[in-house]
Amino acid sequence: MPTLLHIDSSPLYGHSVSRQLTSAFVDQWKSSHPDGTLIERDLTSTFIPPINAAWVGAVYTPEDSRTAEQKETLTLSDSLLAELFDADEYVIGVPMHNFSVPSVLKLWIDQIARVNKTFSYADGTPKGLLTGKKATLVIASGGIYDAGTQFASYDHVEPYLRAVFGFLGVAKITVITAGGASALMRGADRATFLAPHLEAVQAHAQVQAQIV
Repeated sequence: MPTLLHIDSSPLYGHSVSRQLTSAFVDQWKSSHPDGTLIERDLTSTFIPPINAAWVGAVYTPEDSRTAEQKETLTLSDSLLAELFDADEYVIGVPMHNFSVPSVLKLWIDQIARVNKTFSYADGTPKGLLTGKKATLVIASGGIYDAGTQFASYDHVEPYLRAVFGFLGVAKITVITAGGASALMRGADRATFLAPHLEAVQAHAQVQAQIV
């Protein structure tokens, strides 16, 4: 039975472009996988503390030697990791914030990038452990930062996320961008703006359903 992990990170909820697009992906995925399981993770409603010395100490303490306090420190991280490993596929909504990812998404990444869990150096070189997974990253931005455009070098979202997920072992990564969303603040028709992006997301979800 296939499982999809749906993650959103926009604080705008009903006004969010990335949320509307990931929702469309999920609807198409459920239509293609009526027997599938959906895991929802809203990062803006999840309290994720920044990692600290206690967290690092707990991670680098062998599991069978961890104190009760250290195990408690890693409870959230363990839960987030379980979601990643339980799912076959991820769809992640990412609004660009100041040319990078939202702070809540960075906090999530810090919790799930764990040595000997999602990556290892067992043979002396880094090895990603999230193998056999595929990810769709839906990135919305106020400006347009596509390759070849004037401000392409300002995009620190797609390169960073590709690097992180690739490092963790996710080999199949698709990025769908919805740039120019600031036009909505200037009165552009929302349905007209979203139409091509919704079509792209739904078409991709249909294609993904055929890929094992």
